[in-house]
Amino acid sequence: MLASYYTQGTVEAGCDEAGRGCLAGSVFAAAVILPQDYQNELLNDSKQLTEKRRYQLREIIERDALAWAVGIVSPAEIDEINILNASILAMHRALDQLKIRPEAIIVDGNRFKPYIERGEEARGRSIPYTTIVKGDGKYLSIAAASVLAKTYRDDYMNRLAEEYPQYDWQSNKGYPTKKHRDAIRQYGITPYHRKTFNMLGDGQLSFDF
Repeated sequence: MLASYYTQGTVEAGCDEAGRGCLAGSVFAAAVILPQDYQNELLNDSKQLTEKRRYQLREIIERDALAWAVGIVSPAEIDEINILNASILAMHRALDQLKIRPEAIIVDGNRFKPYIERGEEARGRSIPYTTIVKGDGKYLSIAAASVLAKTYRDDYMNRLAEEYPQYDWQSNKGYPTKKHRDAIRQYGITPYHRKTFNMLGDGQLSFDF
């Protein structure tokens, strides 16, 4: 059973991202605030769950959460600011949309940037945050964020797959599989590909096509 909170008695938002290692598509992130005493034995790191279970949990999370939101950063933005900064920006965008202001933030991984609270009352306050390696397997709110980020990004990649079926995005979700890279060799890249990424795994960037 994952822990309900990192700091007791605090309105705490868990954050995680999905799609960081992909060759194509936006990076998605979610922020989730759960009730302080929340429990869910099924909730875990989205990578440890089946697709069916992730979508079942998404409905439960959206019903049970005190607040939740999803943030998105486009491929063009990723190319401009790099994927680490884009992942953090996606989390900040998710936090921007929360209907409840968190008092603390816990983030999966080991990198984050201060999140400055918005609005007149906030006056530029930075919300305290803690980075937690493998936090999506330790804390319920981060696990919930991982499920939302993953499922909403999968929905997005499935829509793109209808537009560009040759890249097999409905299966690989933009990750660098053999079939994906073979399609890049044959057809080139799309507007959704990340031009600063190593498309073919050979050290050559996509704009060399």
